[in-house]
Amino acid sequence: MVAPKEQTPQPALHVLAVSGSMNSESVTRVVVGEAARQLIALGCEVDMLDLRLEGLPMYNPETSHQTPHFQPLQQRVDNADVVLLGSPDYHGSISSATKNFLDHFWREFGGKLFATVVVSHEKGLTVTDQLRTVARQCYAWALPYGVSVMAEEDVKEGEITSETLQQRLEMMSRDIAVYGRLLAAQRRADLASKEPGFMARLR
Repeated sequence: MVAPKEQTPQPALHVLAVSGSMNSESVTRVVVGEAARQLIALGCEVDMLDLRLEGLPMYNPETSHQTPHFQPLQQRVDNADVVLLGSPDYHGSISSATKNFLDHFWREFGGKLFATVVVSHEKGLTVTDQLRTVARQCYAWALPYGVSVMAEEDVKEGEITSETLQQRLEMMSRDIAVYGRLLAAQRRADLASKEPGFMARLR
C-alpha cells in the first residue's frame, strides 16, 4: 500500500485591510473591521491600516519615496497577498485619503487580489469601478463585485444592523480567502519562474 504524500502546508494568507475614511465615527471603519474579523476566523492574517491614524502625507513623486513614513508602509503593502480597500463615496469618487494611499504604490500591488467596500448614500458603483480600475492599472486582480454599504440603513451606532450586508461580507470574506490563496500561490510561482507572463516585469 502506497502511503499518501504529505501535503506541504500553505502559508497563511496576508490581507491588508485599509479604511480610507478620516471620519472619527466612520462607517467604513466599522465594515472593514467586521470583514477583518471574518477573515481572521477563516485563517487569514489581517493587518488593519486605518488611514485616519496613519497620517500619510500627500503623495509627491519627487520626495515621498525617501520620507521616513514610506518604507514601513511599503513593507506592510509588500507583505500583503490581498488588499481590502474600504472608502466612503465622496461626490461619486473615492476619498482623498484612499487615493493618496493608492498613489504611493503600484509595483507592490502587481498580481495581488483587490476587494472593495464602498460606503455610499447611493450604490457606490462609480467608486467601486474606480477602485477596480486602479487594480487593473497596477496589474492586480479584483473580485468581480464589491460590497456596497448604505450608511444610515446598514450600520447604526457603530454596529452592523443589516442581515443582507452581513451575508454580503461573509460571501466576500470567503471569496477573499479562497481566491486570494489561489492567486497568491500563482504569484509566488510566477515570480520564481523564468516563464513569460505579466508578472515577469516584477521579477
